[in-house]
Amino acid sequence: MEQNGIKYWAEDDRPREKLILKGRASLSDAELLAIIIGSGTKNKSAVELSKEILSTYGNNLSEFSRVQMSDLIKFNGIGQAKAINIIATLEFGRRREGADAPQKLKVQGAAMVYQHLKPFLGDLNHEEFYVIMLNHANEIIQTKQISKGGMSSTIVDGKIIFNMALTCHASAIIISHNHPSGNLKPSSQDLKLTKSLCEFGKYIDLPLLDHLIFTDNGYFSFAEQGLLNG
Repeated sequence: MEQNGIKYWAEDDRPREKLILKGRASLSDAELLAIIIGSGTKNKSAVELSKEILSTYGNNLSEFSRVQMSDLIKFNGIGQAKAINIIATLEFGRRREGADAPQKLKVQGAAMVYQHLKPFLGDLNHEEFYVIMLNHANEIIQTKQISKGGMSSTIVDGKIIFNMALTCHASAIIISHNHPSGNLKPSSQDLKLTKSLCEFGKYIDLPLLDHLIFTDNGYFSFAEQGLLNG
């Protein structure tokens, strides 16, 4: 029995495994299409079938993007279900091209950070701690909750903060927590934590740009008060 199916290939040659091991950019157009259609025929692997389909359109993805379902089901091995998968994938890509990329918020000061944090920290009766991760242009990549505590404190683990930042390839971070009491004065614990994170951030070239103490009526910025260089 001839063993043409993907399951008999060397692992490096299987499209799904290749995508996992080497990334999506390593796959040829035929291999990507093979993943979409899932399987071939008795005599052709999914990749071979995909090559046949693409060659019909001159291996031109622009031409292939205009394919109709009635055209696809003419190929042996492409039924309605596979044709629907292909058409849906092409339409999804078409819509993505027409979509506007979301505008990233560029941080230009503590007041802007305070406004950004209002939906996260406003009107709370307990403490929460957040980290804002920034790219090299000081644009916000993500804003993530680190911990949630009681009326007067929350436990923060610096390892979690920097692990999150490294995972999303951040170039810098800003941290913030709220004081439900409305007191803007940093506690000794706030000062100690900020110093520790600031020093470690410098060591791994992932700087802490600010620490905001948030209240519903205003904020305290460690950066504005010159407390990050001590």
